[in-house]
Amino acid sequence: MSIVLHALDEGRDTSLHPPLVILHGLMGSADNWRSHVKHWQAHGRVIALDLRNHGQSPHAEGMSYKAMAQDVLATLERLEVKRCYLLGHSMGGKVAMTVARLSPETVERLVVADIAPLAYQHGHDDVFSAMREVERATVKTRQEADELMAHHVDQRMTRQFLATNLVREAGQLVWRVGLDNIETDYPRIIAAPDGDGPIDMPSLLIRGGASPYVNDEGLAAANALMTALDVETLEGAGHWIHAEMPERFRQCVEAFLTR
Repeated sequence: MSIVLHALDEGRDTSLHPPLVILHGLMGSADNWRSHVKHWQAHGRVIALDLRNHGQSPHAEGMSYKAMAQDVLATLERLEVKRCYLLGHSMGGKVAMTVARLSPETVERLVVADIAPLAYQHGHDDVFSAMREVERATVKTRQEADELMAHHVDQRMTRQFLATNLVREAGQLVWRVGLDNIETDYPRIIAAPDGDGPIDMPSLLIRGGASPYVNDEGLAAANALMTALDVETLEGAGHWIHAEMPERFRQCVEAFLTR
């Protein structure tokens, strides 16, 4: 059963082009995209969604790409969006590809950020361990949470990213994500996108040159799936390309959408 997602809906309506809809990655949220939303809203309507079990959206069992794509479509219907530009990063990129397959009439142009249409190996054990340790403790400050997460996650940038999901309840910090649902259905998150057939609308894949997520195999799979694909590589950028090189990332997106 699909759910209506929380939406950060900014910018004005315009008849010149469809709204831009943004889907975040695993453990992310619409809030992570606020700087990009602020920039793009000057040119039209921008909608950043919190996927199920993330941000301010409801928690629900099941993290299949079909279920998440149906959530997106139900939310766009509620927002009276019949056609859009769709941008997804990482897990959100797989959701976006699934939306494009299930409802091609909804997506005018597709942007996928640093993910391939492949199944990946299990790779977030350290993240789950870090978040579970914080969950078991009585944490009152972000510094305390960071120290606990550092037992499992070396990269400070990753810990800071995870900490964006901490909210204060009854005097202590707790995770706002549906951690049980995410961890239980993690095998579906690392799976390939759902849906059948090729994606024929104009598409753009932006990958980080220093990221392992879109290697030669991933690039071949993307070209096989998306029949009208452009590829941009941001040399030196890792997986979080939109955060590491925000201006260059925006330039790539804008050039593609206004072509």
